Amino acid sequence: MKNVKVVAAIIVNNDKIFATQRGYGEFKDWWEFPGGKIEKGETPEQALIREIQEELETKINVKEKIDTVEYDYPNFHLSMDCFICNIIEGKLILKEHESAKWLSNKELDSVDWLPADKIIIEKIKKKYLIEKAKGVSTKYNKL
Repeated sequence: MKNVKVVAAIIVNNDKIFATQRGYGEFKDWWEFPGGKIEKGETPEQALIREIQEELETKINVKEKIDTVEYDYPNFHLSMDCFICNIIEGKLILKEHESAKWLSNKELDSVDWLPADKIIIEKIKKKYLIEKAKGVSTKYNKL
C-alpha cells in the first residue's frame, strides 16, 4: 500500500477553527483541514506554511503539533502531521477548495469530515472538554 505523508493546519481564531471543503478528486465535497504533501527537503512546518500560502494566499504561524494521524484509506495509508496555527496575514482566499467555514466547538460535527480529519476533531473536542472541566480558558489558541 502506498504511504502518503501530509500536513494539516488547524487554523484557530478566537473560539473557532477553519474548515475547508474539497473541490476536486476522489474525496470531493468532504471537509478537511487545509494542508498538503510534504516536498523533498521540507520540514512539516515549512510544507504547511507553503501549502497554506498556495491554497489560501495566507501567511500562517505554525504554533504547536497536536498529533500525527495514521489512517488507512482503501488505496493508500495516510500519515498526517496536524498543527495548531494562526493567521499572520491574508484573507483565506479559496484557490483549491469549494467552500470554507469557521466552526465553533459546538459546530464541529455539522460537516462531513474526511475520516482522518475526524480523528483530530475528536482529540480537539476532548481537550476542550477537559480544559472546560478544569475551569481553564476554552480558547482554542491555548490548546
